[in-house]
Amino acid sequence: MSTTETAIASAEAHSAHNYHPLPVVVASAEGAWMTDVEGRRYLDMLAGYSALNFGHGNRRLIDAAKAQLERVTLTSRAFHHDRFADFCTELAALCGMETVLPMNTGAEAVETAVKTARKWGYRVKGVPDGMAKIIVASDNFHGRTTTIVSFSTDPEARADFGPYTPGFEIVPYGDLTAMREAMTENTVAVLIEPIQGEAGVLVPPAGYLPGVRELTRERNVLFVADEIQSGLGRTGKTFALDHEGVVPDMYVLGKALGGGVVPVSAVVSSADVLGVFRPGEHGSTFGGNPLACAVALEVVAMLRTGEYQQRAAELGDHLHRELGLLTGGGAVEAVRGRGLWAGVDIAPALGSGREISEKLMEQGVLVKDTHGSTIRIAPPLVISKEDLDWGLDRLRTVLSAG
Repeated sequence: MSTTETAIASAEAHSAHNYHPLPVVVASAEGAWMTDVEGRRYLDMLAGYSALNFGHGNRRLIDAAKAQLERVTLTSRAFHHDRFADFCTELAALCGMETVLPMNTGAEAVETAVKTARKWGYRVKGVPDGMAKIIVASDNFHGRTTTIVSFSTDPEARADFGPYTPGFEIVPYGDLTAMREAMTENTVAVLIEPIQGEAGVLVPPAGYLPGVRELTRERNVLFVADEIQSGLGRTGKTFALDHEGVVPDMYVLGKALGGGVVPVSAVVSSADVLGVFRPGEHGSTFGGNPLACAVALEVVAMLRTGEYQQRAAELGDHLHRELGLLTGGGAVEAVRGRGLWAGVDIAPALGSGREISEKLMEQGVLVKDTHGSTIRIAPPLVISKEDLDWGLDRLRTVLSAG
């Protein structure tokens, strides 16, 4: 067997089969490129589901991590450390908010947002104990915990994990009327992705997000924006909601916040909302650790320049122009997205999304499928126009070969 086949066989023998990776074994990476154990190079057009917005091995982030590794990496929240205050202050400022509650993974941040909204509902809004409701959208993807999959509409994510957590109302994504009708006096929050990534990079209808903001403000309900994939530069703005001029009550952040170096997530909101927590009511041993704070501080500093948002906007316009030219010819049925983020619906006759992804891998391009014949394109924001065009040429080759 080849080195690749040996490595995959070993992984299959000794790991749970909760993922079905493409048959490539990455050994190193830099910028927008990855190299496998055989020495073959691949253009990364997925960027770790947006966790690698700043590319592989970004020098600023690696240097920040190395410097912190030599000092202190973990204190737990039993003690203060000298990077925590700066991290919370700078991230709050980037979000235009006041208070930060740091965690590690995106799912942890979503769970934290759910707990925050419920506690706010009971302590501030006056909802009767145990009666809090949170409205979510169909086709959502917010994580994999038992509570989160309880309000998933994806059978693969949800099946066989019950009994499920109550307290959630699911309405169609983009349907403001359905959301309004679902609201009651016990509704404490609306939790939505401004752009649904896992569902195929679905962008809601114009006016929907401002409408959600108006409705939640009118009904004294928290607007919780899951910007774990869509935020931190991916769409050409710091947050996807910025395109609509909308500011939520709470941001849920993750993925790119750790720069692809360490897992970092956070809930960011007002002091009034996050002020519902008292010591001992919620926490995380690794949440807000010194290493995570050091890396995330560098991420925030990079975003403050606006350079990465501008790159995503300019290259994103180019990406969507080029992808748009592929529609109408029978190979591509639809293209959606914003910035350097696109969902491409391939004509089923050409193959499933998985099959197209495998063919692209053979051409030296790595993407990921979702929901049948859809592939997702989300390269690191540091990708060059030349490399982006090279990847798009490989896509044209695969589609023309049928």
